[in-house]
Amino acid sequence: MGEIEQRPTPGSRLGAPENSGISTLEHGQKPPPTPSGKLMSVRIQMLDDTQEAFEVPQRAPGRALLDAVCSRLNLVEGDYFGLEFPDHKKITVWLDLLKPIVKQIRRPKHVVVKFVVKFFPPDHTQLQEELTRYLFALQVKQDLAQGRLTCSDTSAALLISHIVQSEIGDFDEASDREHLAKNKYIPQQDALEDKIVEFHHNHIGQTPAESDFQLLEIARRLEMYGIRLHPAKDREGTKINLAVANTGILVFQGFTKINAFNWAKVRKLSFKRKRFLIKLRPDVNSSYQDTLEFLMASRDFCKSFWKICVEHHAFFRLFEEPKPKPKPVLFSRGSSFRFSGRTQKQVLDYVKEGGHKKVQFERKHSKIHSIGSLATQPTEPNSEVPKQAQQRASLTFGEGAASPGGQSCQPGRDPTASAEERGPQRNPTPQRSPAGSTKADGAGRAETEEEEEVVTDRTQQSRPRPPQPSTGSLTGSPHLSELSINSQGGATNTILSPNLSPDAKQASPLVSPLLNDQVGPRTDDEDDGRRKRFPTDKAYFIAKEVSTTERTYLKDLEVITSWFQSTVSKEDSMPETLKSLIFPNFEPLHKFHTNFLKEIEQRLALWEGRSNAHIRGDYQRIGDVMLKNIQGMKQLAAHLWKHSEALEALETGIRGSRRLESLCRDFELQKVCYLSLNTFLLRPLHRLMHYKQVLERLCKHHPPSHADFRDCRAALAEITEMVAQLHGTMIKMENFQKLHELKKDLIGVDNLVIPGREFIRLGSLSKLSGKGLQQRMFFLFNDVLLYTSRGLTASNQFKVHGQLPLYGMTMEESEDEWGVPHCLTLRGQRQSIVVAASSRSEMEKWVEDIQMAIDLAEKSSGPAPEFLASSPPDSKSPEEAAGDQESEDDLSASRTSLERQAPHRGNTMVHVCWHRNTSVSMVDFSVAVENQLSGNLLRKFKNSNGWQKLWVVFTNFCLFFYKSHQDSHPLASLPLLGYSLTIPSESEDIHKDYVFKLHFKSHVYYFRAESEYTFERWMEVIRSATSSASRAHVLSHKESHVY
Repeated sequence: MGEIEQRPTPGSRLGAPENSGISTLEHGQKPPPTPSGKLMSVRIQMLDDTQEAFEVPQRAPGRALLDAVCSRLNLVEGDYFGLEFPDHKKITVWLDLLKPIVKQIRRPKHVVVKFVVKFFPPDHTQLQEELTRYLFALQVKQDLAQGRLTCSDTSAALLISHIVQSEIGDFDEASDREHLAKNKYIPQQDALEDKIVEFHHNHIGQTPAESDFQLLEIARRLEMYGIRLHPAKDREGTKINLAVANTGILVFQGFTKINAFNWAKVRKLSFKRKRFLIKLRPDVNSSYQDTLEFLMASRDFCKSFWKICVEHHAFFRLFEEPKPKPKPVLFSRGSSFRFSGRTQKQVLDYVKEGGHKKVQFERKHSKIHSIGSLATQPTEPNSEVPKQAQQRASLTFGEGAASPGGQSCQPGRDPTASAEERGPQRNPTPQRSPAGSTKADGAGRAETEEEEEVVTDRTQQSRPRPPQPSTGSLTGSPHLSELSINSQGGATNTILSPNLSPDAKQASPLVSPLLNDQVGPRTDDEDDGRRKRFPTDKAYFIAKEVSTTERTYLKDLEVITSWFQSTVSKEDSMPETLKSLIFPNFEPLHKFHTNFLKEIEQRLALWEGRSNAHIRGDYQRIGDVMLKNIQGMKQLAAHLWKHSEALEALETGIRGSRRLESLCRDFELQKVCYLSLNTFLLRPLHRLMHYKQVLERLCKHHPPSHADFRDCRAALAEITEMVAQLHGTMIKMENFQKLHELKKDLIGVDNLVIPGREFIRLGSLSKLSGKGLQQRMFFLFNDVLLYTSRGLTASNQFKVHGQLPLYGMTMEESEDEWGVPHCLTLRGQRQSIVVAASSRSEMEKWVEDIQMAIDLAEKSSGPAPEFLASSPPDSKSPEEAAGDQESEDDLSASRTSLERQAPHRGNTMVHVCWHRNTSVSMVDFSVAVENQLSGNLLRKFKNSNGWQKLWVVFTNFCLFFYKSHQDSHPLASLPLLGYSLTIPSESEDIHKDYVFKLHFKSHVYYFRAESEYTFERWMEVIRSATSSASRAHVLSHKESHVY
């Protein structure tokens, strides 16, 4: 009698492991002791219409039953769900999680409790788990069938078409009509059958997970999404319906919303017998009375609705569960009811910090062999949003594996095994790769390590590609999930990094720097022995840095001279004048630097004694090689001057030709183009600065009497002169390039790039609105401040919501006024907004830059002209904006337009800032240009024993990992914004020299350098990415150098 009966469960049907944990517990928290005593059996009806019996102690609180259901389903985000049942008065109520079950369900044998969605978030991308989205999709399906989710015929047909795609797969008219005949998804379905079939034809290639995502994307825009109507009357006796949502309390007449009371407007909710009372905050502009009164059918109906309102307010508006009120000594007045459980913010934080493991599950109604998440690693929000990415690591694709154009991402494989792609297939079947038995470099425990995102080929799925061997391991990086994989509109976009992730498009996860296959283990003794044979002079390592960075520079030049030129030659989309401006000015540089690199490597070979061990002295120098080649470089100055012209001409050509725009966009999706295309056009200008820095270090190191000092000083004078001549062009082009790069990330801005506009800072801030604090991306220029939200499009761009001209703007800290930490109020001439930063230091950076921008705007001739032609300034109040809904009739059209968009890079700095909740300025970008480095490093995970040798390139705030310097493209990358850089402590048991540690939340990486100099250099450049310098410090630094 003391044992809980074991029966087939929904969890076992979904393939979930038993006893996988209780979803509502925080890290390290144990479930409360289960009350002993007599057990009662409760029947639960699941969202897939099956019924399961649960036996719980009679005295157990309602939470014990909900936790038991979530545990069986292995549902991590169970806080969005609830249990409802008809009470003894036949009123449907929610199970109170604090009260004993026996006091609520009096006759459990005759009652069926329903497990349903209770809290509908405003944005389905906030749902991190594929299983959660699947259950939400089942709820939408159920609401359609029951007539709760009313909508236009077009919207209904579109919703059902996604359900059909999820259940039977790709379009086949005969199968569709047979399936629709057997399954009724909505009343009067027959009249919509042709429309459903027509829409279903557009979903070919869409996985069940993607169908769920699109279903929720459409449903969330409908007025009745998540709405449960409660009959009432107003003071005049007019019949109305009340409802509660994440935004506040809604008033309906029939199925038409006639009013909304945002949570920000509501001061107090109460009920008195049958009267439901809403006390509003005073508003001089409002015609409403201070207190609104609605009459409901009975006290029980009224109290039930009041409870639901209290729970919705707490779940969506509070940061943490409200504490219970102290019990009165004598008697109590009013209800003691309170919300119990985690708030939405706590749920998001819990999943974000890796408090769960993804599991495999099946869909009951789906005839497709659909496998859910197999990753055992923690993931960031949106890490499971439907995406398809190249499978790597220990899984191989079986028959029909996705081609590079459309692959399924299965994070969580053994990063030490390799995988092969065997041809185009939609649903990969996990199989052990033959290489899976070979562990690389002591990575026996690599399964538990965080992984970086792998850069995969991001080309259109519609283009057949021959099978290619996979080169790395895929990942499920916990933090950039949203960034890593992009698969909407039939295309794959695996980024360098954000399950960004996500949902789209974002799969915000990093995978382990791959190097699994063919990386043999190396013993520490071998490394030490090899290091001892090298020279120990600091000048040697400075010279070696010239060699390693020159290799990377040559590869960057080849992106233009070889890869891009080859792509252009295959398609007649670039004008000959543009070709003659770009390629003839890069090819001479590539040829020159190829010879330059050979000379440097020959000198290093002599210096190391590999060629002539007896030679000393004359060959232990690099200044003469540098001087000779820098003088030769001056002969190429005419080509360098043309690069800025080439960049402007290319952007002009892209603006005027859709074919050229498409060609460049597709090229940027290739693995070899690991940065934006226009960045590579500026590489020659950046490289001059690097030569100058190296020569400065050599001159500082050598005493004047040293044989190499004179040549180094002469070379420094030559390169300084070149940098000075190109300095103005470099500053102008960097701003020009950054504006065009930002333009690709934004939707709703027509003429962002205009003469005189300068980019200052971008980053994530929380904007206070009627829905509470909502994450937004802000873009600060010298004349305007834009705020955006991440778009739910295949291109994963950010949609502009509004602009605040800086002319006449004032700014003040307002933490006390709003009770929000690190809070600012920005008052424009037409609109004011309240924003909050993630930390005090972030707020100070924004304050400094915004104030500087305001001062610049005030010194200008006047207000900047409007430039967001397609998205006028958002002058609505937060409450009005929150109530906006997309017209149902437009849903089909908008869906079609989204499908036409090509995938967009998800690894841009904008997405990294979004997922890491931070910001970067133009000053930071300029510093990053100066701090670029390449070379071999040994890498080790937190729990692994061995070290792997990788070729690592640091640029653009990111580490890119290669197997060797000969590889044409990176296998994985690690964006460093938000990471901490430290030295390992004694307790970490590293016991090696020249080791530094990178860590972000639970993700830890150790790297070993070969010498003290290279160790210090890696620390220096990485620190520039993980902690931005103050503007004053950077400017003073710039003044001391020519650039």
